[in-house]
Amino acid sequence: MTIPLKTETGESKAWELLGGLNPDDVCNRAKVAYDRPLNTYTLKSFGQNIIVSMTGKAMHSDSQESDLLLNKLGDYSKLSILRYLVNAKDIPPIQELIRPETLKGGNIYAKGTHVLPLDRITGKYGSDIEGFVQRGIEIGSEVLDYGDASLRLFPFPRVPVTIILWKGDEEFSSRSDLLLDSTCEQHLPVDVIWSTAMMSVLVMLHESHL
Repeated sequence: MTIPLKTETGESKAWELLGGLNPDDVCNRAKVAYDRPLNTYTLKSFGQNIIVSMTGKAMHSDSQESDLLLNKLGDYSKLSILRYLVNAKDIPPIQELIRPETLKGGNIYAKGTHVLPLDRITGKYGSDIEGFVQRGIEIGSEVLDYGDASLRLFPFPRVPVTIILWKGDEEFSSRSDLLLDSTCEQHLPVDVIWSTAMMSVLVMLHESHL
């Protein structure tokens, strides 16, 4: 069992910080939209529009994928969304891919409950490359050319997550890898990067109802 971020206190503080920021600045840094009359931000996450209401201090959307993200995976997503809006910089990804464990403090990825369940990606898609790619397309990913199949997911506009799938053969077992853009540390602290990576794996594992 994985342990998500403890969100209650963190969310309250993040809402407070976000409320004190200039919306135009937030939009420029985080690549989101702002509706001034409604006092809402619209963030694209895994291809879905997430509405962040500053007046109601709540998030909502009207798609099944967003229901998965905000409800079933809410312990991972809600604080991460707020921290992204607060902390993101006007720095685009540079497509220099790194392993999560190489981040400062990235040793959390290598042990205990924080190990990403990539073995479940391999188990689900190791012999279903087409299903892997199709699931990625459903959640707004870019199809890449690494491995036997690969996807660039967009949990946040400036924080892409790359998942690479390798089919097994007589010599090697199938496996999957998760890589981050090297700029991720400039947008999020290491614990929120972990939560974002975990969210990405779990969204890929979800059974589509589209």
